[in-house]
Amino acid sequence: MRRRDFLLASAGVLAAPMILRGKAFAADPEYTLKLHHFLGPKSPAQTQMLEPWAKAIEDGTGGKVKIEIYPSMSLGGAPPQLFRQVADGVVDIVWTVNGYTPGLFPRSEAFELPTIFTNDIAATNLAMRDMYDDYLAPEYDAVHLLFNHVHAGQAIHMAKDPVHTIEDTQGKKLRVPGPTGNAVVKAMGATPVTMPVPDLPQALSTSAVDGALIPWEIIPALKLQDVTKYQIEGPDKTRFGTTTFQVSMNKDRWESLPPEIQEVFTKESGDAWLKRVAEIWRTSDDKGIQIAIDAGNEHIVLTDEQMAGFNDALSPVVDQWAAEHTDFDSKALVDAAKAAIDKNKS
Repeated sequence: MRRRDFLLASAGVLAAPMILRGKAFAADPEYTLKLHHFLGPKSPAQTQMLEPWAKAIEDGTGGKVKIEIYPSMSLGGAPPQLFRQVADGVVDIVWTVNGYTPGLFPRSEAFELPTIFTNDIAATNLAMRDMYDDYLAPEYDAVHLLFNHVHAGQAIHMAKDPVHTIEDTQGKKLRVPGPTGNAVVKAMGATPVTMPVPDLPQALSTSAVDGALIPWEIIPALKLQDVTKYQIEGPDKTRFGTTTFQVSMNKDRWESLPPEIQEVFTKESGDAWLKRVAEIWRTSDDKGIQIAIDAGNEHIVLTDEQMAGFNDALSPVVDQWAAEHTDFDSKALVDAAKAAIDKNKS
């Protein structure tokens, strides 16, 4: 081999590792974001919702974004502190229950109310998106909201006593997720006990509460089939209100991302995703109740007449909520929420 050809070949060989290293560097994420939440790593919320959503964003940005998920409050603090953590920049993204920080999201509470939310998850998710700019935006000034969603709705879980009528809830102590749950339980003639969901199994096993308002999907994650005997809902999967959740990013972190990265987040958090979230929660809910049935628990589906008795007792909760919120047009918000849910019904 001539000297010139040898030198060129040698240069190519020497350059090869640099080219490979360059490709490796290009594949490394430019933005690593920490997502913090309160449920376990095997919960449907993580495995079925947060992980696929994070992967879609990572893929959509060509690997420029990496979202590290930290379940079970593993970065510290308690569930009620999650919103403050993301607002203050302690973490980049959170998934949390709005009601864990009472008073901060009064407008969003409208979608949790009984007789407003009944059983259509997708319609409610889309209604919140439709109403964000005109009604809900002021509540999220401290963060960049990526999306809101609800779960399948509050069903009744009882440790010892069945529930068939509104009279059966009189005098019971029921766990609630937040302010609207308090009002629902009080209207049932029961005593509300507020606590984060991870505390529920011990509260049931020690009789600190007689039951809980919570959907079926949480049954396997908390092994509620072992500490309850009865699961109660209305006809056609009708529930007693619901819970609103948010996935939010720290505002400064959001504004530091280039527009093309922001576009991917927005796209992967859009209407198609909100419909998929509804499917995820419905499927997880169906699996949860089946686990309870297989464990020997009784799944009680109220008759139309029995559910009407609950609705008669719970309807004033909406008027009471509107009367308590005079700092915005709560009546208009309720009317708009009902119309938006109806518009988005599948």
